[in-house]
Amino acid sequence: MEKPVMIALDFKNQGELKHFLDQFPAHVKLTLKIGMELFYGLGPDIVRDIREKGHDIFLDLKLNDIPNTVEKAMVQLGRMGVQYTTIHALGGSEMIRAAKRGLTAGAKEAGHQTPKLLAVTELTSISETQLHEEQNVGLSMSEQVLKLAELTSQFGGDGVICSPNEVEYLKAKLPEDFLFVTPGIRPAGAEKGDQKRTMTPAEAAVAGSSAIVVGRPITLAEDPVVAYQTILSDFSSK
Repeated sequence: MEKPVMIALDFKNQGELKHFLDQFPAHVKLTLKIGMELFYGLGPDIVRDIREKGHDIFLDLKLNDIPNTVEKAMVQLGRMGVQYTTIHALGGSEMIRAAKRGLTAGAKEAGHQTPKLLAVTELTSISETQLHEEQNVGLSMSEQVLKLAELTSQFGGDGVICSPNEVEYLKAKLPEDFLFVTPGIRPAGAEKGDQKRTMTPAEAAVAGSSAIVVGRPITLAEDPVVAYQTILSDFSSK
């Protein structure tokens, strides 16, 4: 897979989204992350509308439920023609396997390529202290993320969502084609916001990220097109 910059569409309504997308030339094909806020507000139609414009979709709903429920939900997502979607690795081996089964079945039924199934390990907003004191996990953050990444790989996942700080450590221990999609990316000098474990696009590329997720540094930029092109260039140059 090419190394995309996935733009997180953290918008409240279709008007804000349209204003953002209209700033990009029609020939520029993007990879766009639709999260809970946008999907729950506008529903599946927003996925279809964006796909009709030729953009790739990362549908980030982070499913985490009993295996049967997740499998049935993934059938529906597989029918939609998205390129990536997510679950929580903490859902366990049977849930991961069921998610891949449902995703594959739904995509086949609709004549689409099976989306890449990515598992969330630990959110980038979680600190090492919170991991121990709030989640009661005795492992270090690196050990915890590795265990969840190995579980994902073993039971059919295509990659993980993880901090860019963990990629180099993980890549040495997982299959060569395993994907590492990294949020927590901030251009040099940008505010970190609620992200605690961050890197610049160039640093993430050197670390081995397969793709990066960038939201506010692009969506809130004075010129989103220039901001996107700069980040893409920084990420692709390494």
